[in-house]
Amino acid sequence: MERRLLLASLLATTFCALSAAQEAPSKPNIILIFTDDQGYEDLGCFGSKTIKTPRIDQMAAEGLKLTNFYAQPVCGVSRAALMTGSYPIRVAEPGNKKQLHTVPHPKEITIAETLKTAGYSTAIIGKWHLTNKLKGGKFEPTTMPNAQGFDYFYGTPVFNGYTVYVDDVAMRVPLFRNEEIVVEKVQTWDPITQDYTKEALNYIESNKDRPFFLYLAHNMPHIPVGASENFKGKSEYGPYGDTIEEIDWSTGQILDKLKELNLDDNTLVIFTSDNGPWVETTHSMKPNGKPFIPRDHSGSAAPLRGWKMSAWDGGSKVPFVARWPKKIPAGSESAEILSTMDLFPTFAKLANAELPADRTLDGHDATEFLLGKTKTSPRNDYFYYTGCLLTGVRLDEWKLVLPRDADPKGTGWWGRLIEKIKETELYNLNTDPGETTNVAAQHPEVVKNLMAKIAEGRAELGDLNVVGTGARNFDPQKRTLQAGPKKPKKKAAPKK
Repeated sequence: MERRLLLASLLATTFCALSAAQEAPSKPNIILIFTDDQGYEDLGCFGSKTIKTPRIDQMAAEGLKLTNFYAQPVCGVSRAALMTGSYPIRVAEPGNKKQLHTVPHPKEITIAETLKTAGYSTAIIGKWHLTNKLKGGKFEPTTMPNAQGFDYFYGTPVFNGYTVYVDDVAMRVPLFRNEEIVVEKVQTWDPITQDYTKEALNYIESNKDRPFFLYLAHNMPHIPVGASENFKGKSEYGPYGDTIEEIDWSTGQILDKLKELNLDDNTLVIFTSDNGPWVETTHSMKPNGKPFIPRDHSGSAAPLRGWKMSAWDGGSKVPFVARWPKKIPAGSESAEILSTMDLFPTFAKLANAELPADRTLDGHDATEFLLGKTKTSPRNDYFYYTGCLLTGVRLDEWKLVLPRDADPKGTGWWGRLIEKIKETELYNLNTDPGETTNVAAQHPEVVKNLMAKIAEGRAELGDLNVVGTGARNFDPQKRTLQAGPKKPKKKAAPKK
């Protein structure tokens, strides 16, 4: 009798344990596909008529499309905002020197570090661009991916170039596997998307039995563009279109691998870009300037105004698609505001990981919004920065643009694409996404409200000549700017 009771008790305990295990939701895998300099319009589901992206379009049909998703207007700062969940002007940097391309201090905490505390395997495949470059072409190890929470790194520490063709300059970029250089000087970018795709598929296969975070940060379509033989010369758009269509293929390969491994229903996949397209047909877009980037080597931000480096929405508003079967309702679309900074706390919530308790993040947990449990985003504002220069703010449908000089001092090479604004301007982005009609005179109360918002942001985050009360600094030095305002030249003493 006692034996039967003991056996029944053991069976009941085992059944309860199995039931609990079946009911307990497993931590989702997270894949973030991040392209480089891809414009707002450069997907079929965002309006492109000449670039074919059937797999990403299918992602959008099976998931969520956001039409007001913000990154930052340039590569390095965009990645810093993503990794730290903070405006780059808030992020601490080594020696408290604000770089044009942000270099997060080793004491900053990244998405990868946070997810690792929840048992995640972490990998970055692609472009890092958050490292401190040392003399002799080396990179500060404490600012490389393996020191910032990533178990595996395969890719480039910096951008792939700054000219239309690789051979236009002597610059060549190394390719790393973890801390080892596997290609000292990349000579062609044609195979890079195929290469990264193979690495990504192998990583997914190797980590299928544990939760993983894969950050696939394509070098493409940043110039110099490249595409493999199967895609080169195939797009109606030209070389730039070839690169996007190959990235679409790559995305399809990843989605297919998830289905093959029965990981599809437990994986959140997000596709977005770091900033708008690099449209600079002549240097500084001067009417009679030297020809620079042909139009078929860069994308389109239509119907938005501006492009990469500009303070208009074309610089920082980017396409966004998220897919998670049975979690994100298919065919969803929203014009609510969200940003790359919001991905950090969202991923942490999904992973049941604790956010850093000793610092302020600018990101908001958007889990309920992305899963369709609420139609309202946790974010309704966005501050526009060019380097450390505060240029404007968005609140709900309204965008305020501050007066500024052309090529403002302190903005370095970005400034060449910043034009003069003589007076405060106001735009309704719901009715005028192209920022064509200044309505400041018709809405003085809105201008007043947004100027108060600007004052709050300037005090908390900072400005070109203001150190924000919430700006982080882990070193004793006072803040300096890599491209700080130049000191006025001393007038020569008059000859006697």
